[in-house]
Amino acid sequence: MGHAAGLRAGTRYAFSRDFRKKGSIPLNVYMRQYHVGDYVDIKANGAVQKGMPHKTGIVYNVTKSAVGVIIHKKVGNRYLEKRVNLRIEHVQPSRSRDDFLRRVKANAEAKKQAQKDGKTVQVKRLPAMPRGASTVSMADNAPETVVPLAYETTI
Repeated sequence: MGHAAGLRAGTRYAFSRDFRKKGSIPLNVYMRQYHVGDYVDIKANGAVQKGMPHKTGIVYNVTKSAVGVIIHKKVGNRYLEKRVNLRIEHVQPSRSRDDFLRRVKANAEAKKQAQKDGKTVQVKRLPAMPRGASTVSMADNAPETVVPLAYETTI
């Protein structure tokens, strides 16, 4: 048998609806507002076959029933910028920048507080340092022998 290589080949699970998520699409999908520059995750909704998409990108255009998204597609050994237009059913806001934006606000607040106090503040992230050394004493900790429980049949 030959192997199908069509447009939707190998998408058995990518385009299927999740467990208990079948049926009509909730209205909040249509009411959500997108703006140019928003990061969005592209997740195909199998209930709407029009404008089925691919992966993650940045919004560059917003229309009545669709959004234009810039994605970076790997072609060979480089990434090319692709512009795709997707229906809003296939797009959801990305959570990838939430931590970054939260950190920017916290750093700005820390800088403002340090300036008010006349101090300098370190806002650079540092990797986790090794844990401190500790010594285990056998004086109060007697060794314990661990054995499995005997197997019982309850009939």
